[in-house]
Amino acid sequence: MNFLRHRGIAFKLSFWVLSGVTLVIAVILTLNYRATRQMMVEKIEENAFNLAQATANRINALLQAAEKIPAGVALTISELKPDDRALRTLLASRLQQNPELFGIAAAFAPATENATPKPELYSRYYIKADNRIKESPISYDYRFHDWYQIPEVIDQPLWSEPYFGESGGIVMTSYSVPFYRKSNGAKKFAGIVCVDLSLNWLRNIVSSLKIGESGYAFLITRNGTFVTHPDSALVMNETIFSVAEARKRPEIRALGRRMIAGEKGFTAIAGMTDDMTEGRKYWLVYTPLPANGWSLGVLFPQDELMADIQNLTRIMLGLGLGGFFLIMLVILTISGKITKPLRALATSADEIATGDLDTPIPASNSGDEVGRLTRSFVGMQQSLKEYIKNLTATTAAKERIESELNIAREIQMGILPKIFPAFPNLPEFNLYATIKPAREVGGDLYDFFMIDDQHLCFTVGDVSGKGVPAALFMAITQTLIKTQIKTQPRLSAAATLQQVNNDLARDNPSLMFVTLFLGILNIVSGELEYCNGGHNSPYRLTPGNPKALQELPTTDGIALGVMEEFAFSATCLTLAPGEALFIFTDGVTEAMNPRDELFTEARLEKILLPLAKQPVREIADQVMQEIDHFAEGAPQSDDITMLVLRYSGKEATL
Repeated sequence: MNFLRHRGIAFKLSFWVLSGVTLVIAVILTLNYRATRQMMVEKIEENAFNLAQATANRINALLQAAEKIPAGVALTISELKPDDRALRTLLASRLQQNPELFGIAAAFAPATENATPKPELYSRYYIKADNRIKESPISYDYRFHDWYQIPEVIDQPLWSEPYFGESGGIVMTSYSVPFYRKSNGAKKFAGIVCVDLSLNWLRNIVSSLKIGESGYAFLITRNGTFVTHPDSALVMNETIFSVAEARKRPEIRALGRRMIAGEKGFTAIAGMTDDMTEGRKYWLVYTPLPANGWSLGVLFPQDELMADIQNLTRIMLGLGLGGFFLIMLVILTISGKITKPLRALATSADEIATGDLDTPIPASNSGDEVGRLTRSFVGMQQSLKEYIKNLTATTAAKERIESELNIAREIQMGILPKIFPAFPNLPEFNLYATIKPAREVGGDLYDFFMIDDQHLCFTVGDVSGKGVPAALFMAITQTLIKTQIKTQPRLSAAATLQQVNNDLARDNPSLMFVTLFLGILNIVSGELEYCNGGHNSPYRLTPGNPKALQELPTTDGIALGVMEEFAFSATCLTLAPGEALFIFTDGVTEAMNPRDELFTEARLEKILLPLAKQPVREIADQVMQEIDHFAEGAPQSDDITMLVLRYSGKEATL
């Protein structure tokens, strides 16, 4: 540095200050770019995984819901051995009740006991065509087709590879469940229950994922076949491995292996299709669908997502150069060395006030008021950045939780019967049920189903607590009741509740319980056997009687899950034609208005009395309207559930 020896103080000061400023600005710009880019990539990866996982969970939930349908039908066939008429009704009703299904089939092994007379092959297949349910006979030997043969051989349910259906070229997939019969004390394969799903809904879900101008999502099967892709020429015609081979892309082949192996990951990759061969880079996140082993991939365009950071870098570079010349002028103009830093600091503060937290603050190493003020602004800037970062993460977490709760609500509502009239071919009775949860998911439950041709079982219950734990306990209770009655159809109402109570109380560390009313109605004679496990007493409505409204006598039962081996008792009565039952949870009588007043049983009885002759749906709707009117918009404090059953008797069948 000999050339500085003979220079003046002003030159030396300017040289060293400007050299230091140049170095500081260069380091700041470099570190800021790297840190900002790393932070943005991490945020993109997190958001990408969240988006892909949420979509995969949504698809997986729909597939799992569809799996329950053939499983239930297979269990019914195995345990109840329905005749041909009952089997037809069962298949048609399941197809009618589940709009996501395209078809449902039951195919029996040769010479099973259901065939009357016994042909070599016996099957029933129903499909949806022209907005109606129709039977489509299976005209081929299904024993040698994959949907029948593979589940029989591997002895477990199986999702098929997608294929083009025979009706209109619809892309479909099938889920097959084997069922069995006992022969000489051993389990013997008896046939397959299979459901067909159109994949149009899945295409809509995947195609709805739009990321920037060119981002997209795709779905592949266990073999790598494209099920959905923006390039329709690839769908059902190419696999991810054939694309890799055609384009000589070994990285795509390796990616395909990881995807079909059920792995999840985040990686950088170039575009896969011909319109993306100019070296455009993407981030790809992939995650499996546990239900059927397929894999979902979502591509995020790097240039579009990184455009903001590139613009920010150019802005910061310009600001850095501007700061450099500004400091140079400050050094050269002694008179302005105090005012100019203050003006620069004020300019940065104005930018921060508008929301630009990445605005560079002019460096100051002095210990005077200007230096302290500068450091205060730097600390404030970092604090604001951290606060916004935490707020963004909290908001994203809240949105994910709300999304999961909405999916849980759809699943919970999906397990409750909602199609009315429920049994249009049984004029001996009519019923209607409704539920209104207080939260996204609730703990109330209702259910009804035919035990056999003459007996209807119906339940209404209320689980302690609210939210997801109550919803899970509700689903367990409903499943236990149906399982007990389906497996032991001759079991009494009291014995059923006693067994379910033992199952719930045996392993109940959270000490949850459920109040439950269970009734079994003989639809021919009108005889009703019921057992009340600590639930509100239902009302008996008798049209034309001065005392048209009566509470059913209690059976002195306790809530289920409280104590094992409690001896429940049941009561029997006979309903006259025209009489109805109104069964409800305490969310009806304990509904509150803004003044914290309860709806009460007295108000409910006053409303029900003139409704004794009305249709069952009108009774429930009228009570719900009165509750809403009474609440005056106050938040709902408890789940509201009602079930109305009217017995018509033999006269209804004449």
